[in-house]
Amino acid sequence: MFYLILPDIRSCHNVGAMFRTADACGVDRLCLVGYTATPPKPQIDKVALGAETWIPWEHKKNLKILITTLKKKGFFIVGLEKNERSIDISELSLEKQRNIALIVGNEVDGVEPEISKLCDVVVHIPMYGKKESLNVSVAAGIGMYVIKSKLLD
Repeated sequence: MFYLILPDIRSCHNVGAMFRTADACGVDRLCLVGYTATPPKPQIDKVALGAETWIPWEHKKNLKILITTLKKKGFFIVGLEKNERSIDISELSLEKQRNIALIVGNEVDGVEPEISKLCDVVVHIPMYGKKESLNVSVAAGIGMYVIKSKLLD
């Protein structure tokens, strides 16, 4: 199983974009956490182009409880954030047939340090320009694609 976790995403357009990209990358379920908007919503639907109707999703209030629950079910938790313990996403090593959950950070604060500590691994996308980060939906897309590619290797 491959899950995408979206905690406290402010923009409905970002949520919609991640639904659409999750479909393209073969994600099995989206977990919308905290104040992340849920379908149906015109701003989500406009960008998701229907993916919000067939990609399974659920809303959870508490990210820590969700992570704990997924770990008990055997999920390997991957945080997408640049911090002191993160590794280049290209160096990520995954076992085949493993349950993976990718957590992306919100648009302002990224993945909070206390959540990062709960992750089995934290990865980052190297930046080559002046900006230190990407839009969350773009970063999520890269993360989903790299993880799916590694699962298929």
